[in-house]
Amino acid sequence: MTRRQTNLLIVLIGSIAALGPFTIDMYLPAFPGIAKYFGTDEKHVAYTLTSFFVGISLGQLIYGPLLDRFGRKIPLLSGLSLYLMASLACASAPSLTALIGFRFIQALGSSVGMVAGSAIIRDLFDTRDVAKMLSSVILVMGAAPIIAPSLGSFVIHHLGWQAIFVFLAIVSALIILGLYFFLHAGKGPDPSFEFKPAYIFRKYWNTLKQTDFLLYSVSGSIAMSMLFAYISTIPFVLMSIYQVSEAAFGWLFGLNAFGFILGSQVNRYALRRFDLIPLTVAVALFSVIIGIVLLVMATFFSLSLELFCILIFQVLFSLGIVNPNTTALSLDKISVNVGLATALNGSLRMGIAAVVSGIAGSMYNGTVFPLLIMLLTLSLLSLISLVAAKNHATPRIR
Repeated sequence: MTRRQTNLLIVLIGSIAALGPFTIDMYLPAFPGIAKYFGTDEKHVAYTLTSFFVGISLGQLIYGPLLDRFGRKIPLLSGLSLYLMASLACASAPSLTALIGFRFIQALGSSVGMVAGSAIIRDLFDTRDVAKMLSSVILVMGAAPIIAPSLGSFVIHHLGWQAIFVFLAIVSALIILGLYFFLHAGKGPDPSFEFKPAYIFRKYWNTLKQTDFLLYSVSGSIAMSMLFAYISTIPFVLMSIYQVSEAAFGWLFGLNAFGFILGSQVNRYALRRFDLIPLTVAVALFSVIIGIVLLVMATFFSLSLELFCILIFQVLFSLGIVNPNTTALSLDKISVNVGLATALNGSLRMGIAAVVSGIAGSMYNGTVFPLLIMLLTLSLLSLISLVAAKNHATPRIR
């Protein structure tokens, strides 16, 4: 591929992959407003986040076989069309229960981008370049957590929380047009793929039984669940504990999210000098150390807003490295049914994230300790899984 084609591919894949995070981050400042509108509390509003995670997890399992059977483009356009319609439904939801349901459908639509993006990259590049390309895609995706909360706060202030979902519908329509006219790369349809439940289940099960795939996927899934534990509780922590305004929340959230982007870009250059596996293990260990520092500071000293944000920035920085690398490593030995394997990897990540976000939201007790305990526990479990994968076998890095 030429550099121009590669850059266009990065923008397209980054856009579809960013849609899910953008959908999450943009409406976080709306939690208090949604709670007031429906006459409930913010804990119940958090279920709209959990239902979204569940939808993304299940949706990826559905789209994996579709992407292998029908190619990359048709399922992409179909899923994004579903997302567009669900976004409009969210804007007119008559109750919180309906909003939770529509968010689930919205997630089913957006999940196709998370699967198809990684699958297309895996179609075209080898393992080390997959990690580099995913890091480049994260640069495009990274605009979501930086822009979305501030943009969400602006829209809420001037138009109300419902306008957020109208805006998301418009964005998805523009992405659909871009994909229709400019996406020409990736695997085509495979008529030999049997679209039968028993066949699909057997393919998923055989993939899951590959130890390298499972351990690297679990490690990456646990690491990414740290991000969603943070996302599901940070509105409460910043706006309730530290008493920051909605506008300040957007800026602080975006600033910390920049750590994730910075990590992904440092990763691109670090991979030129360091081997993929040792680099990932070292960064995962760094995340554990930061988790310990956070908990110690909160327990025995004063964890100021400034120090909290600095340390969280470093946690997200480490995730910007661990996330693309564990994805690349989990797919290293996969040569057939890449869409299915990518879907399973993504589903594991979002499934664990759904559970963690629900637990994190229910654990909130008016202090920062539940979040810090969860971050440390998850970072430690991710490191253990990563070391287990490293010791099991050394994947071929082409």
